[in-house]
Amino acid sequence: MQGLLLAGRYRLVDTIGSGGMGRVWRARDEVLHRAVAIKELTAALYVTDSDRARLFARTDAEARAAARINHSAVVTVHDVLDHDSRPWIVMELVEGGSLADAVKERGRVEPAEAARIGLWVLRALSAAHQAGVLHRDVKPGNVLLAEDGRVLLTDFGIAQVDGDTTITRTGEIVGSVDYIAPERVRGQDPGPASDLWALGATLYTAVEGRSPFRRTTPLTTMQAVVEEEPVQPVHAGPLGPVITALLRKDPAERPGAAEAERMFAEAAEGRQPHVAQAFVPTQRMGAHQEVHSGTTGLGPEHTATPYPPVTGPTSTGSSTYTPAGAPATRRSKRRLRTLALVLALATIVGGGTAVALRQWDVWQANSASSAPSPSSSPTPTNTGTPAPRGGIPDDWVSVTDPLGFSLYLPEGWERSVHTDEGDLKQIDYSPDSGKHLVRIAVDSSPDFADPYRHQLDLEVQIEKRLVDYTRVSLEANVYRDLRGSLWDYTWTALPKDTDFPGPYRAIEETYIARDGVEYVIYMAGPEKGWDATRKQFDAVLRGWQPPER
Repeated sequence: MQGLLLAGRYRLVDTIGSGGMGRVWRARDEVLHRAVAIKELTAALYVTDSDRARLFARTDAEARAAARINHSAVVTVHDVLDHDSRPWIVMELVEGGSLADAVKERGRVEPAEAARIGLWVLRALSAAHQAGVLHRDVKPGNVLLAEDGRVLLTDFGIAQVDGDTTITRTGEIVGSVDYIAPERVRGQDPGPASDLWALGATLYTAVEGRSPFRRTTPLTTMQAVVEEEPVQPVHAGPLGPVITALLRKDPAERPGAAEAERMFAEAAEGRQPHVAQAFVPTQRMGAHQEVHSGTTGLGPEHTATPYPPVTGPTSTGSSTYTPAGAPATRRSKRRLRTLALVLALATIVGGGTAVALRQWDVWQANSASSAPSPSSSPTPTNTGTPAPRGGIPDDWVSVTDPLGFSLYLPEGWERSVHTDEGDLKQIDYSPDSGKHLVRIAVDSSPDFADPYRHQLDLEVQIEKRLVDYTRVSLEANVYRDLRGSLWDYTWTALPKDTDFPGPYRAIEETYIARDGVEYVIYMAGPEKGWDATRKQFDAVLRGWQPPER
């Protein structure tokens, strides 16, 4: 076909690519005197009449979809013509190869370059989504890297356009199976988040040199997409958390385009994208498990130290780790943390109890320092910023605390200072005078380097003081790529201790930041209705941001 003239103006020069559906020609537009690319649908030559009709419909849909998008990162479609009873698409010619070619040639792409590529593909997808077009086939082979440095998204052959009827069979999954989002494999309707998931899988392939979910067969690959978490990327550098965020199984828990663009921009500059941490899932760990090196997504220099071996039974009788006692020089602050917690539990729903306050006063009288009044409370800043996507309710707002941390809460929650004593500060937020409560503890000089052991130590203290104390769970985990521990427990609040007696439940995530500061994110409320409170806690965890240091 070389040299063939199509529609009286497009002369084929040579082939520049081919695949299962067709091939792409370099051609010359002899009317406008410019080089173009022409996509030939070769598959139509070898299928039944009914399948041929569907292929033609897809080709027409590709042209219409691309024509609706006006963005420099989307390959421009110039014309659609009919030749040999088949449609041919005339497109912008991009001199260069695909991302798939780059990975094949180099082994993998450097994180900063992959982040730049991701940023431009994201912008192309955002323009498509705003035009009512879902790409549905984002993969390395459809990302073009031009010789002049441009990044372009191509091949809208299976795109879905608002208002169009489907061009696929009922139950048919179209696209490359290891880049199809889990919700699409399950048969759910795709949305913009599905394209962003495919972008995450594409960038994983770019930095690691292999697909995150590809298995030996299409079926096992799809099973992996739906059921398995990918091995944490070890070459992704600052792009690692962004990839992890985009590959969340639940589309509601993935970042939206605005959050993703900020993440890509920071990663492209070699900076750690702090926004991405809100979308990184907490990894549950059994008591016998370790945090293995090279699995944080932050590169080999950021590795977690395994927990120390067991040296003997613990006082709880159920944990495999022995909590270490705090040094003698730190006893007073540890006791303050313990008594502050006990006071919180005893007064969680009201103005406090005489017993708890007497215990507090006695301890204060014997201590070297006294805490300021918990009633003093600087006003937090309610930015009014709508909550980002990623499992945070749309009507929640961003609150920046005077201590520098920020979190998302329902509008109207009031702040109070519970503790402000030296290195330890505890801030409460509540909608109903403490019946339901979020508490943030910030300890710049924690007693334990291990959050799990710290919680075990605290458990020994409170199980003697709380009526009907029952541990639901207490497990070491990884939170935001950092060593953490999650503690869930119940107790019975007595009428003499609170205005709201009855069964109560609390949960807290404790973790140690890289600068050594311990953060505790705690939530408590009546056991009745706990399911709703627990969902709120998950949303608080996702929206939490520590102070910038």
